Amino acid sequence: MSTVQNRLAGDRPVPDLVTEVPGPKARAHVTYDETWTSPSLPRAYPIVPVRGESVTVEDIDGNLFLDFAAGIAVTSTGHSHPAVVAAIREQAGDLIHFSASDFYLPIYAETCQRIAEITPIAGGRARAYLGNSGAEVVEASIKLARHATKRPYVVAFLGAFHGRTYGAVSLTASKAKYHAGFGPLLPGVFHAPYGHVEDLRWFDEVLFDKLAPANEVAAVIVEPIQGEGGYIVPEDGFLQGLRAICDKHGILLIADEIQSGAGRTGSMWAVDEWGVKPDILLTAKGIASGMPLGAMVARADLLEAWGAGAHGSTYGGNPVACAAALATIDLLEGGLMANARARGAQAVAGLEPLRARYPQLVTDVRGRGLMIGIEFDTAEHAEEVQWAAFQRGLLVLECGKTAVRMSPALTVSEGEMDTALALFAAAVGDVAGEHGEVLAAAKAAHAITGVEAAG
Repeated sequence: MSTVQNRLAGDRPVPDLVTEVPGPKARAHVTYDETWTSPSLPRAYPIVPVRGESVTVEDIDGNLFLDFAAGIAVTSTGHSHPAVVAAIREQAGDLIHFSASDFYLPIYAETCQRIAEITPIAGGRARAYLGNSGAEVVEASIKLARHATKRPYVVAFLGAFHGRTYGAVSLTASKAKYHAGFGPLLPGVFHAPYGHVEDLRWFDEVLFDKLAPANEVAAVIVEPIQGEGGYIVPEDGFLQGLRAICDKHGILLIADEIQSGAGRTGSMWAVDEWGVKPDILLTAKGIASGMPLGAMVARADLLEAWGAGAHGSTYGGNPVACAAALATIDLLEGGLMANARARGAQAVAGLEPLRARYPQLVTDVRGRGLMIGIEFDTAEHAEEVQWAAFQRGLLVLECGKTAVRMSPALTVSEGEMDTALALFAAAVGDVAGEHGEVLAAAKAAHAITGVEAAG
């Protein structure tokens, strides 16, 4: 168990389970929640968090968990980082809201500059637009690409997850269930195979030859590392080849860094790992440590091609969210990216032996930095491992069909990582040795429903 001290845990070890999980208060809250909230929300397992600090979370029953899910890779600087909290409090004391769509909000421009300066954009000169979420800036990028190029078509990838609003879900192709019952979706969207250099032949041999001429394709949107699709890392040369195709045909390359960005891979952006500069880069999730903020950074000439009123948002670039983003970027540049690289290497080294120990169960360990996917032989086993980890006080989250992701805050310590690796190995052992018992317990708690967590 971790011995790292924090104000939340005090002298208690982390994790520290003082009731069964879920406990009595958690079970009561789940009943209350299911009376009033939309049943569309795909809950992974019944944790009811009330407080958090760094990678420690306390639930409603007083149990302490080690959080290696980070709110779906969102709390990049950990839960309630003092510097982020201070920035939020100071800004909230001065000004909570003033719409940047209609007025000149100082911190909005400052945040745009700061994000643009740390973002590799083709051509060098960049400007930024701020929204409330990843899905919102995905939508903005579709509009911008079609407006700037005067072309109708957009290419996304099989396995991609870009959000749930209409345009974003039209690009999403990680699971058919996200489309079920909502058609017709946005027209003019094609889906390419992802990840292998050989897959790039699809553009010439299928898309441009049989479906749409290259000069009518506005943009290609790609996750440099696929998130919800399974934490899939592409082959070296894939992103570079995609950039070359776009350059050849005047197509805009959009990098969806909503999950892979903000230092998670050990670089500020995953595209930095391959030296690729997109025309448009999208960020959200970890860029403001949990405050609702998304950003679309683009070549300045693209944003300058549309005029006043072409796009906007009442809340996008809210001053409190902007203050959190500025504090977050300071922390990322101040050592958290380096920590992500070190702790990621530690994690992979600790997880790899599971493949040798349980070769029929654990089939792959992959990722960059603190964006790590562990592949299992079946979807059911992945869900069981997620449940067994929860029962031991470790929060992880599945992704794709048969994988579990580890995406802790970039503040995670060496000791906390050691603890998580030991707990995860024990959870895998539970499933390998007591498959029937784990499965029965998970099903009884409605943790295995056939509905996977997303995002």
